[in-house]
Amino acid sequence: MQREDAAPVGWAVSTGQVPYPAAVAAMEARAAAIADGTAGELIWLLEHPPLYTSGVSAKASDLIQPDRFPVFESGRGGQFTYHGPGQRVAYVMLDLTQRGRDVRAFVAALEAWIIDALAAFNVTGELRDGRVGVWVERKGAGWSREDKIAALGVKLRKWVSFHGISLNVEPELDHFSGIVPCGQVEHGVTSLVDLGLPVTMDEADAALRTSFEKVFGPVEDAEAPV
Repeated sequence: MQREDAAPVGWAVSTGQVPYPAAVAAMEARAAAIADGTAGELIWLLEHPPLYTSGVSAKASDLIQPDRFPVFESGRGGQFTYHGPGQRVAYVMLDLTQRGRDVRAFVAALEAWIIDALAAFNVTGELRDGRVGVWVERKGAGWSREDKIAALGVKLRKWVSFHGISLNVEPELDHFSGIVPCGQVEHGVTSLVDLGLPVTMDEADAALRTSFEKVFGPVEDAEAPV
């Protein structure tokens, strides 16, 4: 999914926790400006305060504890998900007109980006048919299971993407128990730290940046929208 002209993508990182409504407003405004040709592409890394979001396929029954955290409707694909401190959210605002207008290839590129970033920490991220996101297989004496470590949920408008991915670095995993994450009742959720890897957010960001450049092309530092 490289750009034909190899123009660099802006790479912005917000410090502190960004409120979800403010982030969505800024993201949609930037996506509209990209479509109009008045702004460049942008990857925006941030953390949110604890909250749940519902995608376009969300089922009301999957919201187990509706009063636990604020709940926001989202225009992205997918079902319910959790965002909160310790989870790296990357909002992906790319112009697919410049990248082939292939939605399947775009989603595959996002998956490849996450998997390559995980490999920097010797974590094998895997895909599963019928299950969105990136998974890790965990094994012990007489047991094995698959846990989700990263989620994807994107939307396109005028061939510009927004929303994006989330990677669990060190979130409070109990916070996921208020929902059925992405509609998956038979599988759990994990993080890099839960896997026994003392990865910092800065280290995760560095891995994401290096892997992004492999898949999507060069980046350059940019200011966060909020």
